[in-house]
Amino acid sequence: MTTTPFGRMVTAMVTPMKPDGSIDYEGVARLANHLVDNGHDGLVVNGTTGESATTTDEENVETVRAVVDAVGDRCAVTAGVGTNDTAHSVRAAKALAAVGADAVLVVTPYYNKPTQAGIVEHFKAVVGATDLPAMAYDIPGRTGTPLASDTIRELAKIDQMLAVKDAKGDFFEATKLMNETDLLWYSGDDVSNLIWLSLGAVGLVSVVGHVAGNEFRAMIDAVDAGDLTRARELHTRLIPAIDALMNTSQGAIMAKAAMADKGVIDSDFIRLPLLPATDDMRARLREGLSESGLS
Repeated sequence: MTTTPFGRMVTAMVTPMKPDGSIDYEGVARLANHLVDNGHDGLVVNGTTGESATTTDEENVETVRAVVDAVGDRCAVTAGVGTNDTAHSVRAAKALAAVGADAVLVVTPYYNKPTQAGIVEHFKAVVGATDLPAMAYDIPGRTGTPLASDTIRELAKIDQMLAVKDAKGDFFEATKLMNETDLLWYSGDDVSNLIWLSLGAVGLVSVVGHVAGNEFRAMIDAVDAGDLTRARELHTRLIPAIDALMNTSQGAIMAKAAMADKGVIDSDFIRLPLLPATDDMRARLREGLSESGLS
């Protein structure tokens, strides 16, 4: 069975917040336990879905600490440390390693659009700040800059750089890189989970995993067993849920709504510039979950 330092069924956790906008650390621990009880062997904390753009460094430390204390003995805890400021990311990596993170997720620097050579140096600095395994996050739709194939080949030479979370979706190019390097590939887009697994990805970093962790775990197991019929059945069953959760600009909106609806977290408060789900969005969410058998 494939093992990785990040886990295989991984969800990028939302960060539960109280109605006043402060982080609900008890809710963080409760959500982490819920996910690990439902199919997960890994969690990403302080990622985009965790609203990393609007949380502070101090909040990030306390959120990772809360997750590690709650489930660190039962799953891998990967901390998002990516920013568009290399020195800031280095400080974040050191601080989150110090409170028990098992690995780090480093996104391509966004907005300032560095050259590919600059991206490589950024990753070297951030990954080298700790002795933790690292996953590169390639999501050009948000960062504005894709990881070029030659850049990924360079990243593969970094001892601690072990994986790629792929939300770019260049499937053929990725298969070449999987074949050429030892990098572990992860689906970073729930719409494409089955495609990635069938091409050799070892796991998922999901948003829909908030509500479908057991089902995605079963999909991973089915692909491992060569049972693509079962994997396709699971994919088809989950289409309404995936559609319902991923129909906004930010998966955190609907994932928070779903977790609040299920009583796992107390509030779906989300920080501006994001807004919580509307009544119409909630109705569509409930319908999608019901159609997928997840309500």
